[in-house]
Amino acid sequence: MDRMKWLVDELNKHSYNYYVLDNPTISDADFDKLYDELLILEKQTGIVLDNSPTKRVGGDVLDGFTKRTHKIRMYSLDKCRSFDEINTFIYDIKKIEPQSTFTLGYKYDGLTIVISYKNGKYESATTRGNGIVGEDVTEQVRTIKSVPLEIPFKGELLVSGEGMITDKNLEIYNKSTNEPLKNARNAVSGAIRNLDPKETAKRNLDFFCYNVLYAENIKFKTQMEMNKFIKDNMFLSEPYQKLLSTADEICAEISKIDKVKTKLGFLIDGMVIKLNEIEKRDEFGYTAKFPKWAMAYKFEAQEVSTILKDVVWQVGRTGKLTPIAEIEPVELAGATVKRATLNNYGDILRKQVQINSRVFVRRSNEVIPEILGLAELLPNSRVIEKPTICPCCGEKLIEKGALIFCPNRSGCREQVVDRLTHFVCRNAMDIEGLSEQTCEQFYGYLNITEPSELYALSVEDLLKLDKFKQKKAENVINSIQKSKKANLSNFIFALGINGVGEKTAKDLAKYFGSLDALMRASNEELASIRDVGDIVAGSIVEFFNDEYNKKMIKDLLDAGVELSETRKTLGGIFNGQTFVLTGTLTNYSRLEATELIEQNGGQTSTSVSKNTNFVLAGENAGSKLNKAISLGVKIISEQEFEDMIKKS
Repeated sequence: MDRMKWLVDELNKHSYNYYVLDNPTISDADFDKLYDELLILEKQTGIVLDNSPTKRVGGDVLDGFTKRTHKIRMYSLDKCRSFDEINTFIYDIKKIEPQSTFTLGYKYDGLTIVISYKNGKYESATTRGNGIVGEDVTEQVRTIKSVPLEIPFKGELLVSGEGMITDKNLEIYNKSTNEPLKNARNAVSGAIRNLDPKETAKRNLDFFCYNVLYAENIKFKTQMEMNKFIKDNMFLSEPYQKLLSTADEICAEISKIDKVKTKLGFLIDGMVIKLNEIEKRDEFGYTAKFPKWAMAYKFEAQEVSTILKDVVWQVGRTGKLTPIAEIEPVELAGATVKRATLNNYGDILRKQVQINSRVFVRRSNEVIPEILGLAELLPNSRVIEKPTICPCCGEKLIEKGALIFCPNRSGCREQVVDRLTHFVCRNAMDIEGLSEQTCEQFYGYLNITEPSELYALSVEDLLKLDKFKQKKAENVINSIQKSKKANLSNFIFALGINGVGEKTAKDLAKYFGSLDALMRASNEELASIRDVGDIVAGSIVEFFNDEYNKKMIKDLLDAGVELSETRKTLGGIFNGQTFVLTGTLTNYSRLEATELIEQNGGQTSTSVSKNTNFVLAGENAGSKLNKAISLGVKIISEQEFEDMIKKS
């Protein structure tokens, strides 16, 4: 056992020197000799130590991915494409915290992974997923040689970073396979989301660690201090880290990297700017998706020209028609693109594109192909006709401004299937086992056109459908029945109101507390809610005034759907009042204070206005305090805040 422990420590030390420090301290032959000796001892004893490098080759094929809820919410980054936007971002932070500094690092183009350690040992790994729930990829990530299986820090630790494949390793892999991979991004995603860890191991991935989500009993003061901790704990840390003070310095550095990004040896698609002072980040907070103290600058997307062959019109769940351009296949940012988006008919006219014309195509954020505009009209080019008849059901179309709609809400297959698919999705009613293909079967074979009709389905109905056996049918029916008890916010999102996403649905549920109160809300009341605005408010009012939608909701409630209303937030001491938090709070974190306000019926805002009721001011309060004074907004201390809560 002592010899095995020594071999494991020695091999891991040499692996760290080779894969992380890029400084080999032993020959390949000598490494293999030690490795083979360890394999023999493990076979003889039947013991494999937790941090043994032999575990990196991959274990048995897994049955499927287990979902795991993140202990710390994962956010994505807000993005910009111009130096003007960087200037604005830096200015907004400096306006509040003039002495701020910023870190600049690569924006890796791979797959985000969260890794957990306990007692200094590798415990688990999870994909980012939707930021709240990801997939358990513990065994796949274990095969990555630059992921340490044991670290010096012995407290509980959560780190995040990017699974990557270097250009060199991608080239080596492609030479060894009959199906070469087109780009590094797909190579990483396909490797980590492969149920066979042995296949993951074949691609020789790397893991660049760039963030500590949680470190037991440690509170970092700066990002640079966090970066040092990452490096000290044997992770492959960011090879490029700069500490800068001004927008001009940041833009100059980005320009330098932009010129050499293709020579780095791995794929990046931008640069990440973060406020260095971690303790000041609470001052800026988060949106539903992004931290307000960080920004990702995206390099100019690759653009190419190709021939626009045809335009097909897709019908969405609201009946709106969207034009999709079919183009001659073209290689763009590492993928073969055959289709691209055009927003609406007005967009077609504005861009002056035609059938059989040469057009410019860009992958917006290097993900969604987009038609930018006309490059050249050719002799056989022809105007794209505005549709007058629904391509799906043949119904006469109607126009609302620049948008075109099919009014056949219950008889148009595309919009019915899209509406059902949205209704059953995870973030709506969360009915497991129902895909878009299943919803198509429901419409085509069972004549299901409304969400309420799902609740009348039986096991016998499902057994009539292709690929449905007894067990699957029973599971789906149980899931449908289980969904009858729904959160109000999920139900609002499931209705498919134009402009109402998950975040807005949650805000509406929290503010109104019941479906009935929301349905009676006026334009003015809705528009006053943070992040709703006039356009979405108008969309909500229009939706609930529509007789078809009213009947749809009534039918769902009559079918047994019960909503867990949130009236508890409406009767508190802060009912209907808006707070702004500023400065450093000593008794609460920003999140804790926000939760207390919301639990007592109030809401928070990030900016002070005439609609603000209270400004909760901690130590070193900045410009928000000054604005509150100028507007005459009531300013309260933490003690006054606690006294108000005690009275409730």
